[in-house]
Amino acid sequence: MMVRDMNYRRENRVSRTSLFDGLEEGRLRASSYSHDITERDNDEALENLQDRVSFLKRVTGDIHEEVENHNRLLDKVGNKMDSARGIMSGTINRFKLVFEKKSNRRSCKLIAYFVLLFLIIYYLIRLLNYTKG
Repeated sequence: MMVRDMNYRRENRVSRTSLFDGLEEGRLRASSYSHDITERDNDEALENLQDRVSFLKRVTGDIHEEVENHNRLLDKVGNKMDSARGIMSGTINRFKLVFEKKSNRRSCKLIAYFVLLFLIIYYLIRLLNYTKG
């Protein structure tokens, strides 16, 4: 147990000294070389950041144009839906007028019977032609 504690202290001391290797009597060693590298790195990072900002500006402009196009399309669709709704309500009102009167209702039933009779005769003729051929 004592040996493990001593090893831990030794490893801890080594890691602490490696942390403070760059310190010299309370001050960092500063050379003109490291200062130049830092300035160059900062300039490169600034240029990279400017490129990214300009790219984001172009992307947001493209998104804005796309949103405007979609809004115009939605407005057109909305207007067409409103006009279709008006046409449908007019048609429904006409049907209501037709079915309000009993004589009109009887004539509609008569027309429906004729259409049904026509379809039955049509399919019977087709069935007869199919069995002959």
